[in-house]
Amino acid sequence: MNSRELVLETLSFSNPERAPRQLWLLPWAQQRYPDDVARINADFPPDIDNVPAKWKTYPPVIGNPYQPGEFTDEWGCVFHNIQPGVIGEVRDPIVKDWNKDVDKIHFPREWLTLDVESVNQACRKTDKFIMASACPRPFEQIQFFRKTENLYMDLLELPDAMLDFMKRMHSLYCEILELWASTGVDCLMFMDDWGSQNALLINPEMWRKLFKPMYRDYIDIAHAAGKKIFMHSDGFILPIMPDLVEMGLDAVNSQIFCMSPEALAEFAGKITFWGEIDRQHILSEGNPDTVHNAVERVYKNLWRKGGCIAQCEFGPGAKPENVYQAFASWDQLTKRK
Repeated sequence: MNSRELVLETLSFSNPERAPRQLWLLPWAQQRYPDDVARINADFPPDIDNVPAKWKTYPPVIGNPYQPGEFTDEWGCVFHNIQPGVIGEVRDPIVKDWNKDVDKIHFPREWLTLDVESVNQACRKTDKFIMASACPRPFEQIQFFRKTENLYMDLLELPDAMLDFMKRMHSLYCEILELWASTGVDCLMFMDDWGSQNALLINPEMWRKLFKPMYRDYIDIAHAAGKKIFMHSDGFILPIMPDLVEMGLDAVNSQIFCMSPEALAEFAGKITFWGEIDRQHILSEGNPDTVHNAVERVYKNLWRKGGCIAQCEFGPGAKPENVYQAFASWDQLTKRK
């Protein structure tokens, strides 16, 4: 069974030979632990990968998001970074007034000049499960335009200019996903960090009114093209888990240990849990035994002849031996004897 088949069997709860793997590797880890990263990748080769994106016209990005200094993203947001290997934050928002500043935002229609044939060639050369290199993130992107505290005030008032902008942004995201769905990739994805440590960041009803319809469109675009679709969100998102299942999302990457594997057990067999093992405490403060116990909790509560992907993030603070153990434990628990 190749990697693509392994992931598809996992998503359909068809008793794969083992849990498929994916390592999320931040430059921070690569810079500090190159030998450990090489060992993890050699002993536990990933089954999920991205295909490099090439555009005929590139968006006007300036700088490197992972280096100290300033970085300007595809929309014109300027990030300030003080630590190598991670991403910085926006200090000065582009939009100070929705009625005056929307035209300062650059709409990156350059993303629609994707070299489709180069994507298809890359897909034909691998048997890994390939994800599109496009990731709509409407809630987060608006935070970058406005800064978080200003956006929360906007959500109370819902200015017409903001709502109009959100429609335009969503339309562009749909065009981009439709383009990627026409390629040979196996999966589309989108993301937004929706949770604090113990609650959703906005009222669930507001989420359902403003953002759920966008996500439903993304999911429908993928499924209409015969593709799978994954979502990432940090934080406590238990209140919207029934919505993600109801919309037909194939897999969700969430901070399982903010909610607990036991609290998520009611959704086992209905959606695939695309990782993760706790990077706040277990990967950074624990030891290999702690990691194994955590993987075992996820396995017992969420594995249903599939439905879990062995994913974790090797980022700031994580111990290399703990990241290694996460993959070793998933193999131990799910490999067919």
